[in-house]
Amino acid sequence: MIRIPSSKCIYSMNPKNPPVTEVDPGETVVFETKDCFSNRIQTERDLFANVGWATINPATGPVAIRGAQPGDVLAAKILDIKVSEKGYMVAVPKMGALGHIITHSQTKIMPIIDGYAMFNDRIRLPISPMIGVIGTAPKTEDIPNGTPGAHGGNMDTRLITEGTNLYLPVFVEGANLAVGDLHAVMADGEVVICGIESPGEVIIQVNIVKGKTLTSPVLETEDNFYCIASAESLDKAAASSLDYTAEFLKTRLPLSINEIAMLMSLVCNLQISQIVDPLKTVRVEIPKRAFERYQLRF
Repeated sequence: MIRIPSSKCIYSMNPKNPPVTEVDPGETVVFETKDCFSNRIQTERDLFANVGWATINPATGPVAIRGAQPGDVLAAKILDIKVSEKGYMVAVPKMGALGHIITHSQTKIMPIIDGYAMFNDRIRLPISPMIGVIGTAPKTEDIPNGTPGAHGGNMDTRLITEGTNLYLPVFVEGANLAVGDLHAVMADGEVVICGIESPGEVIIQVNIVKGKTLTSPVLETEDNFYCIASAESLDKAAASSLDYTAEFLKTRLPLSINEIAMLMSLVCNLQISQIVDPLKTVRVEIPKRAFERYQLRF
C-alpha cells in the first residue's frame, strides 16, 4: 500500500504535472488530503476572502498507473474515506446559487462526533463522506481543480463515496490520478459553494480497463450506474449526460436506439450533482435491476 502525503498536491489537472509516484494496476493507494481551503481556515474568524482562489481545492497526487495508455479507462475502487474531527463551511455574498440572499461573509465550524456533524445544539447530521475532486490528467489543457470536465475534476457528486467504482477516461500515459476536496456532508446542488469541508484520507484501489473507451466519467454503485457530464449550463449538461447514457446503453444492450430512448424515459433518473462550479454537473441514474436479464456490466 502506497501512502501519498497531502503536501504532495496540485491545484490544477495538467498533463505536465509530474507524477508523485507510479503504481501497478491492482495496487492500493492512500491519498492524504487537505480540505478545499488548503487547511487555511481554522477559526470562525477566518473568512473565505482570507484564503484566495489560488489555493482552493488542492488535490493530492498525481499518481501514475503503470501501463495506462490514452484510450484506456482508469477504474478507481473507493475502499474507504475518513474525514477529520471537525468540518468547515462558508457562506459568501454573490457566490453560489444562494449568493443573492447571503448578507455577509461567514464561516461555520462543526465538530464531528460519533459519526454526526453538529450543526448546532438542535441539529446534528449523519455524515456521509464523499470525494469532491477526483480526476485524471486532461490531454492538453490545464484545468483548475475547481472545474469539472470529461477528466473528472470537481464533479462534487455526493455518490462518489466508499464502496463505489469510478471509471475515468485516460488521456495521457499513466493516467495521473489526483484526489481531494472531501466533504463530510453535502446535498445535491452544493448551493452555497461548499459542503462540510474536511481534511482526511481516501483509500483507492486502482486498475486499468483495456478495450473500452469513455468520453466522460461513469460511477458504479451496488444498484446503479451513473453517467456524469459537465457543461456551461444545466441544460447543456443534461443533454450531454443523456446522449452519453444512450451511447453507454447502446454499446452494452441488444436493443434499438428507439427502445433505449424509451427505456431511459421510463427508468433512468436525471439528477443534479452541483450548480455552483464554473461548469454545472449532472448525472443520469441507470438502475441495474431494470436490465438484470441482460446482465448489464461496465
